[in-house]
Amino acid sequence: MASSSISILLFACFLVVLWHASRVYANNNGCYSSIISFGDSISDTGNKKQLAYLYPDVVVDKCGPPNGQDFFGEATGRCSNGRLIVDFLAESLGFPLLPPYVNYNESQGLVTGVNFATSGATVLDSSLLTDIWNGSFVFDATLGVQLSWLKQSLPSICGNNTNSDCKDFIGRSLIIMGGLGSNDYNVLLQAGKVIDEVKTYVPLVTDTMILAVNELIEMGARTIVVPGNFPFGCFPAVLVLYASDGDEYDPITGCLVNFNDFSEYHNKMLQAKLDQTRELNPNINIIYADYYNAALQIYLSLDEYGFTNGVSNTCCGGGGPFNFNATLKCGDAFTTICDDPDTYAIWDGIHYTEAAYKVITKNLFQGPYTTPKFSSLCPTKSTTQAGVRLSSSV
Repeated sequence: MASSSISILLFACFLVVLWHASRVYANNNGCYSSIISFGDSISDTGNKKQLAYLYPDVVVDKCGPPNGQDFFGEATGRCSNGRLIVDFLAESLGFPLLPPYVNYNESQGLVTGVNFATSGATVLDSSLLTDIWNGSFVFDATLGVQLSWLKQSLPSICGNNTNSDCKDFIGRSLIIMGGLGSNDYNVLLQAGKVIDEVKTYVPLVTDTMILAVNELIEMGARTIVVPGNFPFGCFPAVLVLYASDGDEYDPITGCLVNFNDFSEYHNKMLQAKLDQTRELNPNINIIYADYYNAALQIYLSLDEYGFTNGVSNTCCGGGGPFNFNATLKCGDAFTTICDDPDTYAIWDGIHYTEAAYKVITKNLFQGPYTTPKFSSLCPTKSTTQAGVRLSSSV
């Protein structure tokens, strides 16, 4: 009997080990074992909030209440009323939502993802941008800093200190590198540079992004998603702060043509450099995510997506044109919040609502706006763990 009991116990232990191994090595039908995310406020799931808590005299928390009100019921550090692109993607692949790195506690030995994205992050070195911005402080959570956080955390994430195990872990991970770049350009604009001057920095920004891609490949990455920039000229903040007399507006979308042209210039240069990187690394999946056109579909088909309050009006704002006031940020006293955020595409003037992020995610990862098509590499689930169907009409 004792021998039989021991056999049963050993078999049960084997099943537990097998289940754990399947979680690590075959999550999402064998596609990826984890998600590693870098970026700025488009992807931040709480790093800036935690940094603001740890360093209140240095870091300002800009995404407190009412951010998060419509899904999480509290401010999680996400700059929206609910989930972001990285959240919808994680859910569609069967992963839990990514924890922010700053308060990350890998206590279970099973890693399904970690997020290094931090609101305000830039691609270029913060010291360079600080010099350009007349000595004003630029938040130091650059892409390079986020890569250093990954390297520092690898021994605990991989399970041991061997280089081969870490390479294997990164190789089985889906790497999301962005969105990034918009904060670099915003710093330059706030420093008083006109859009043509800002354009001269695009080669440096995109080159730095490619250097990071190459570094990740050297570390073992095999699938890297690199997003382009959104249509800048459509954001209320840009329409209010940077519009000048004589500027041309797109007759269909109402967006500033010169700023959207700038976004396309950045995106085309980035794509060209990613093409070169693919040629040098034919066995690596380097995926360009066309945030520009995935988002632009909303502006072209408002009724289809249910955004009856338009795409230029801000849900959470301080009044004025488009309900955007640069001196009254979402959550400040005297700001107002719309009654039905799902009918607005823009949350606070520079970030989208959860409803808009849901549409953009579907357009990207189940639609035609990734190169090569993400869905052909690893199909997403039609139904997520949270019960949200990305494949359904929004």
